[in-house]
Amino acid sequence: MTVNEAIGLLGLETLNLSDGDRPIEGGYTGDLLSWVMGRAQSGDAWVTIMTNINVVAVAQLTDVACVIIAEGAEIGGDVIARAASQGINLLRGGKTAWEMISALSDKI
Repeated sequence: MTVNEAIGLLGLETLNLSDGDRPIEGGYTGDLLSWVMGRAQSGDAWVTIMTNINVVAVAQLTDVACVIIAEGAEIGGDVIARAASQGINLLRGGKTAWEMISALSDKI
């Protein structure tokens, strides 16, 4: 599955799309950034409700395929701009993290 396909499957809003054709190879959900840094894998779709600027740094460090903000959490323009400058696919949807990961796990 690609990031573009995940957008369609989950009905996600695109906040920044640097590489919609990037494959999603797994998934991870978590909100404690230090925990995510040690466990998310390259190519994962990372689902979180965290929306601070450090999300972009963790996404870059772990090389996740995309960050999906769950439950429609508000996110600042500074975070979106940083994601764009760092080439991070940043998406948002209204579903819970559980609903998103469950739907993705059936397709990956």
